[in-house]
Amino acid sequence: MAKTYYMNLNPLPFSLIKLGKKKIEMRLNKDNRDKINKDDFIIFKNNQSQEIIKVIVTSVSKFSDFEELYKHFDKSLLGYEKDEIADPNDMLLYYSKEMIKERGVLGIGIKIIK
Repeated sequence: MAKTYYMNLNPLPFSLIKLGKKKIEMRLNKDNRDKINKDDFIIFKNNQSQEIIKVIVTSVSKFSDFEELYKHFDKSLLGYEKDEIADPNDMLLYYSKEMIKERGVLGIGIKIIK
């Protein structure tokens, strides 16, 4: 049976998901995230506007760190534009190297539910 998970997002990644430009959500593997499965739902809340969007999980991939994740996916799926540099160190704004090494990371494939 499908489960629903709730996650907060900063305005930029929220808008990229809303516009269909970001198809992989990158997260530290913590809390209940290791229980997320294909066909589950995630409700993302914009932590500034409080707007919400609902997505269905299309895939879940586990990696040891964001560098491995970034090598696995095309940068456009992660929300980067063609002319932007996709740098796994961008994720250090959210998670420490120690947390990443200890827990690993997830690439969660998502699709907006209209």
